[in-house]
Amino acid sequence: MSATVFGLGLGPGDPELVTLKALRLLRACAVVAYPAPVGAPSFARAIVARWLSPAQREIVISVPMESARFPAQAVYDRAAGEIGAELAAGRDVAVLCQGDPFFYGSFMYLFGRLAERHPVQVVPGVSSLTACAAAAGTPLAARDDTLMVLPASLSEQVLLCRLAETDAAAIIKLGRHFPKVRTVLERLGLAAGARYVERGSLASERVLPLDAVNEAEVPYFSMILLHRRGEAWR
Repeated sequence: MSATVFGLGLGPGDPELVTLKALRLLRACAVVAYPAPVGAPSFARAIVARWLSPAQREIVISVPMESARFPAQAVYDRAAGEIGAELAAGRDVAVLCQGDPFFYGSFMYLFGRLAERHPVQVVPGVSSLTACAAAAGTPLAARDDTLMVLPASLSEQVLLCRLAETDAAAIIKLGRHFPKVRTVLERLGLAAGARYVERGSLASERVLPLDAVNEAEVPYFSMILLHRRGEAWR
């Protein structure tokens, strides 16, 4: 009988935000798999490194991060095959995923390849969305508000249209797209009340108004939170 693969949401980076369930399953699995950028350490592994055992086999899923090649189908095909072999041999596998597995999480690509042939359990994690809201002291939405999550990679025109029709928004994965996003928010009159959050929950976390952000230093792990009323409770 096939063993189980567990997609473990680990939260945005602070090890104290790992759930008790994720930690219990992590410790119980004989095999641990995790994504890592090619030639760089795994952020997901770093979150739980203190709890890993030398007895656990580790599978590194080396993922090219260039947007033109992502999702890297061949990489996930290969990883699914390697994980599937461990499952068929009766060994449970914990797949680490920063944030939440089903909220822009890398685990979804493995889920799509494994779920039809093997038992899969998904353990939700604290998402960057809620972690950044907590860091900024900015409630996301209230009452009948609509909340929209927008990747910063969308075109300027699409961002303008989407933001014009929502009450609150989180614009994620800023990086090099920050200048475009700031221009859009200025055109809509939303820039003054927006808050920029960088590396939420980590020691390097920063929360800033948009006009205090150096656009040349904006990392991928950052987002902008805004509400049309200024604050959700108004």
